[in-house]
Amino acid sequence: MSFENFLLAWYQQNARDLPWRFVQTPYRTWVSEVMLQQTQVDTVIPYFEKWMEKFPDIRSLAEASKQDILSAWEGLGYYSRARNLHRAAGIVDKEMGGCLPKTSRELQRLPGIGPYTAAAIASIAFGEDRAAVDGNVRRVISRVFDVDIPARSGEGEQLIASLAAEHLPEGQASSYNQAMMDLGAVICTPRDPDCERCPVAEHCQAQALGVQEERPVRLPRKKPPHLTVTAAVIQQDGRVLLAQRPVDGLLGGMWEFPGGTLEEGDLDLSACLKREIMEELGVDILIGRSLGIYQHAYTHFKITLHAYQCSLAEDAHPKNLASERLQWVRLGDLSSFPMGKVDRQIAERLVMEESDGKLPG
Repeated sequence: MSFENFLLAWYQQNARDLPWRFVQTPYRTWVSEVMLQQTQVDTVIPYFEKWMEKFPDIRSLAEASKQDILSAWEGLGYYSRARNLHRAAGIVDKEMGGCLPKTSRELQRLPGIGPYTAAAIASIAFGEDRAAVDGNVRRVISRVFDVDIPARSGEGEQLIASLAAEHLPEGQASSYNQAMMDLGAVICTPRDPDCERCPVAEHCQAQALGVQEERPVRLPRKKPPHLTVTAAVIQQDGRVLLAQRPVDGLLGGMWEFPGGTLEEGDLDLSACLKREIMEELGVDILIGRSLGIYQHAYTHFKITLHAYQCSLAEDAHPKNLASERLQWVRLGDLSSFPMGKVDRQIAERLVMEESDGKLPG
């Protein structure tokens, strides 16, 4: 049998039991594929199930507020995915009669849907004969056909896409693409692939040569920059001040404790925080005790954030100079404001300390 026939026979018996598979609609396929971008299946499943409870169809998603969307997505990361889902749902609802386009070409006209996601939706939901190449598929193809050039180079991407398309059985794109994804996720893993259980082992050129651990060939990685960041938890009359980040950009539309990045001209963390608050709010602050040091890694950089309990200088009135908006919020209401991971950790610490009587009222 051919490589693809072995693959499909294995998938028929071993397909993963995933919530977007046992009840399959174009909308559910779309949401799952967007959530799975750069995020592992085990992380996605609970978010997907809660999302479907809250936004069961395109109309409910289109009519939801941006804050509800971001709150439902909080913790999943890469928040532009949620904003694009929301925008695209509005377009589909108003301009397409509530029905997703059926071809990968048309799907790519919607916000947040690139070539891979379009191919995955079109093949899985609508049966279009289109190979979908994600990280799992890239790894499987690189090993089975011993692709010895960098997989993420232009030449490598083109070769892998060509091989994936060449072996796609006509009329079986849905099963073929999902089988490739499952094989890469559970057997042909990045490290220590389980070659003994692999259904296509006899077709795997890299395994025959003993170089499966060296495929896919990777381009050299640059070390991500590390930033030192400060944040001010400004308290007044039992409330804390939150700033909403600009909609376009990292963590767009999310809420945060104001602050910013340490610069060369800053003498120390306190000087950095005072400068940032003056630039963002136009006020002086009094810096108090530390509220913790937090580490986080984004896609292209890492941060160490230092949070401080702060108060406004006498007669100071914050002005919105850099955010979408500002809002004074009671600690008990912080959970209603969508935040990135670090700001949520700070918020949770505040709530805990208030319950323990450690924070001023």
